[in-house]
Amino acid sequence: MEKKLVLIDGNSIAYRAFFALPLLNNDKGIHTNAVYGFTMMLMRILEDEKPSHILVAFDAGKTTFRHQTFSEYKGGRQKTPPELSEQFPFIRELLDAYSIKTYELENYEADDIIGTLSKEAEKEGYSVKVISGDKDLTQLSSERTTVNITRKGITDIEAYTPDHIKEKYGLTPAQIIDMKGLMGDSSDNIPGVPGIGEKTAIKLLAEFETLENLLNSIDQVNGKKLKEKLEEFKDQALMSKELATITTEAPVAIKPSEAEYEGYQREKVIKIFKELGFNSLLDKLGADTEATDDPKLEEIEYTIVEEVTDGMFADETSFYVEVLEDNYHYADIIGFSVASEKGNYFFSTETALRSEAFKKWAEDESKRKTVYDTKRSEVSLRHHNIHLKGVTFDILLGSYIINPAEPIDDIATIAHRYGIKNVQSDESFYGKGAKRKIPAEEKLGEHLVRKAVAMAALGKRLTGELKDNQQYELFTDLELPLSLILADMESQGVKVDLERLRSMGNELTIRLKEVEERIHEHAGEAFNINSPKQLGVILFEKLGLPAIKKTKTGYSTSADVLEKLEHQHSIVRDILHYRQLGKLQSTYIEGLLKVVDQRTEKVHTRFNQALTQTGRLSSTDPNLQNIPIRLEEGRKIRQAFVPSESDWVIFAADYSQIELRVLAHISGDEKLIEAFQEDLDIHTNTAMQVFHVSADEVTGNMRRHAKAVNFGIVYGISDYGLSQSLGISRKEAGLFIERYLDSYPGVKEYMEDIVKEAKQKGYVSTLLQRRRYIPEITSRNFNLRSFAERTAMNTPIQGSAADIIKKAMIDMAARLKEEGLKTRLLLQVHDELIFEAPKDEIERLKKIVPEVMENAVDLKVPLKVDYSYGPTWFDAK
Repeated sequence: MEKKLVLIDGNSIAYRAFFALPLLNNDKGIHTNAVYGFTMMLMRILEDEKPSHILVAFDAGKTTFRHQTFSEYKGGRQKTPPELSEQFPFIRELLDAYSIKTYELENYEADDIIGTLSKEAEKEGYSVKVISGDKDLTQLSSERTTVNITRKGITDIEAYTPDHIKEKYGLTPAQIIDMKGLMGDSSDNIPGVPGIGEKTAIKLLAEFETLENLLNSIDQVNGKKLKEKLEEFKDQALMSKELATITTEAPVAIKPSEAEYEGYQREKVIKIFKELGFNSLLDKLGADTEATDDPKLEEIEYTIVEEVTDGMFADETSFYVEVLEDNYHYADIIGFSVASEKGNYFFSTETALRSEAFKKWAEDESKRKTVYDTKRSEVSLRHHNIHLKGVTFDILLGSYIINPAEPIDDIATIAHRYGIKNVQSDESFYGKGAKRKIPAEEKLGEHLVRKAVAMAALGKRLTGELKDNQQYELFTDLELPLSLILADMESQGVKVDLERLRSMGNELTIRLKEVEERIHEHAGEAFNINSPKQLGVILFEKLGLPAIKKTKTGYSTSADVLEKLEHQHSIVRDILHYRQLGKLQSTYIEGLLKVVDQRTEKVHTRFNQALTQTGRLSSTDPNLQNIPIRLEEGRKIRQAFVPSESDWVIFAADYSQIELRVLAHISGDEKLIEAFQEDLDIHTNTAMQVFHVSADEVTGNMRRHAKAVNFGIVYGISDYGLSQSLGISRKEAGLFIERYLDSYPGVKEYMEDIVKEAKQKGYVSTLLQRRRYIPEITSRNFNLRSFAERTAMNTPIQGSAADIIKKAMIDMAARLKEEGLKTRLLLQVHDELIFEAPKDEIERLKKIVPEVMENAVDLKVPLKVDYSYGPTWFDAK
């Protein structure tokens, strides 16, 4: 078998991936675009090259032996964005899971490691493939070494062999260094000879072969100015060549034979992919079909009940409701189990639901119940006209509060974490995907009983841990009562005007046709706009727009590419609009029509209560929190959401700048507190502070910048992140953040103090004691630690805002009941509550809703609530 060594320039490929892909986050807020791109490249290399040996080389530090020659080497480079830095540890972790060797060497660059190993491997009979985004490495090309350079993005590769270099430049690989000596390299701050570019360098080398020959024969060079330049910058040219030369004799302590590749560690890779949220890559691995390893189960005693009796229920019981389908509003319950001092019982759905004794117990407030997912249990039981009461503990919510970072797939996930092994995971019991099936009653009964027994043990442990953490009140006073309110909201659903929705679909079809015709007019011909290949030809060949990024199949026409070209041709703006309209049509018109209950003409979104690390709710099936309202056509989709009763209206109330108000409270910054107490425009006020101008001197652009940094601070924005959102340089963005923190010293102090607290405790807390553990805060790795510090700063703010609106929902439900109002809470969308209400209750709601929401918690600054109402959700804005 041929020995093939693949050498990857780790830093270069990570950089390429980061800037080629839009910023992506996983559910923990970790940026993942560089890891994702790197992984895609790695999987492709392994598939295409099938290497016998592979190694990834990394730069060891900022200084190398080249800095002794020229201290300004690489001096012009901007600092690595923290959004990229934080991803390097995950890239290394991934490579470890793939069993791929990595190597770095103090005082040398990754290029030097690759140069040394490639030449050594050639001598030992290997064929070598080098993968990088840096053309400097093309100097290593030889009969046995091909250097693959990523062009635009990460998938478009150009293979540099000696023949290709000859064809492209008319040079040999060795002459690449001479070319760099003449023309320099701005990316590495290699000066070269001023005024000599690539064409002139190639022309000179065609005649003189090497830089040394050229400099020894300056008299033979045509052109007085060129001669003068070469004479003046002779030493600089020689130094530049030296800087550009990759050493092939670095003291590398690893041999090519030690980089043998024997395949990846499947379970480790799957674990990392799951952690990072790489679902499409999991599919590529076929991870769906992998059964989860479960411990050997001990026997358990239980009874399959034929007839339910009162004697089967104790005063305290673990009660489990099994609903396999995700959309449990319509799914049939497939069984129940209980575990208590009275025994362990399984009830088939039919047995339980025909029994008055079962219904009586389920609805008895005095019979204390430990459940798993109160909301799901309540909603599914309501489907059978049973209202679950007496819930005193919820395993799902308890575990979530204790550590929101821990994944929760099912009861077994939590049980195994606490050393309770006698329960099997749902994935291994039922199977997954096409293999999923419900076993016979006896096996099903045993599985559900094991869950109930595990819940009984877990309930005691989780309760104790919540009390030790001072989080028991967060559970009893906030999350548990909220679960029943969310169950009400899910069961109630939101009425959809199907005729209006279909009409919007027709309008969008007409609008899409109009925009399509306009695009064809701009192009001068008809073509398939949804075909990236055809679109690329029109934009970059026919219309001559600059091709920013290329892919394996042609030109990239991704959104980030088009956004950069938007102001260069009106066709681009129309294409972006066309895509937005298309998404509205497919995702929000057709998508909503698919999930409407045809009997009630309502959608029943599911609120995820135990998902995010900040405590915020999210919604799915459908996601009503993400309707794109920046686009006029997107906002109009809200016209389809209407009251479910005649002569009722939609009433919406939202917190104004709640996160900034929480920041003012937590930081205690006097200027920020004063601004909110005096009800000033906070963005104008920030612009005044930062730009040192009066209110009437604040321009629209100043206010826009101030608004971006106000909200950016809340989310731990970096200079890179702010520069991207405002379209300014990183230097300007960094200066802006610096000025902001100088203007609000209390905020600066808070940020410093919260990081110290996180390092001391290992976690940060919200106002209501919700915790987020941040183990990376003490990492010796700078990049991981930086990410953790930003997380420490913004979690108390975002999490407290989430807690406040949850508290407001509970208080609001109680107040509506107390007042005897018919008004119903339908949705929570970020900082906004949506109600449907009879028209004759509106005047009372105008008073009650702001009063309740503004007094949900007591802060140093007033909470402010804006409200509006109308015949549709669209009008209530």
